[in-house]
Amino acid sequence: MADTMDWDKLRVFHAVAEAGSFTHAGETLNLSQSAVSRQISALEEALQVPLFHRHARGLILTEQGEALNRTVREVFAKLAMTEALLTESKEKPAGRLKVTTTAGFGSHWLAPRLHRFLDLYPDVSMTLLLDDLELDLAMREADVAIRMHPPRQPELVQRHLLEMSWHVCASPGYLKRFGVPQRAEDLDAHRLILFGDYRAPVEDVNWLADAGRRAGAMRRATLEVNSLQAMALAMLSGLGIGALPDYMAQEMQGLVRVLPELKSPKVDVYFVYPEELRNSKRVAVFRDFLLAELANKS
Repeated sequence: MADTMDWDKLRVFHAVAEAGSFTHAGETLNLSQSAVSRQISALEEALQVPLFHRHARGLILTEQGEALNRTVREVFAKLAMTEALLTESKEKPAGRLKVTTTAGFGSHWLAPRLHRFLDLYPDVSMTLLLDDLELDLAMREADVAIRMHPPRQPELVQRHLLEMSWHVCASPGYLKRFGVPQRAEDLDAHRLILFGDYRAPVEDVNWLADAGRRAGAMRRATLEVNSLQAMALAMLSGLGIGALPDYMAQEMQGLVRVLPELKSPKVDVYFVYPEELRNSKRVAVFRDFLLAELANKS
């Protein structure tokens, strides 16, 4: 069995399973299509089970193939993590750090500050993955995450970073045209910009829709858009009133805060990473950098 399940065959199998074709897998592995096909046939013969259904439009994993790929994906993810830890220098942080967070926080707060981190640690390089969908840290889709809620997976280490609140904003041009709301109920007469109900990055993102109204009665939006940045730009253009996270509103020149006394939901933001990276120097210095930046409020 050791010979049939050798690393080369499993690496080829995993590449084919992920790519869905011998040709694409061959390009990834720098092998010919026939070499890839031979390796898969040899593995199927040795295991005496079919791993793929072959049809005109490509390959589909069989039930046995799915089971093998689940295990192989996990093994390669663990190997990648171990390799990253082994290649990191004992003296100083080095290597690539894959960081994921929401599009809004990553664009507006994190990206403009990364030059300071990378100046401090020139042997570290970074991949920033901005996605309002959560990537799977256990499967090594990213090394660390900044999330707008406590982690739901028990095997993840968490560190509370900050408590975020919301600012209600509009442009001076809009307020001149439609007036300044004095209380939450006044929003009934205003144009609202809300987050489109699609993979919302933060819970209660549309709290403004029912602020000051009885339970269940929601205001309609003039514009719904699934991007905080696009919401902010629409506000700047004079389209309407919306709520932005405080880290964003403070940096959006040209917007005026309205209804400052209105109580908004609070959002707890966490720094999260897998248990295996607890001793990683890159992770430790990045966490400390984030805490220092937040303490400076710079």
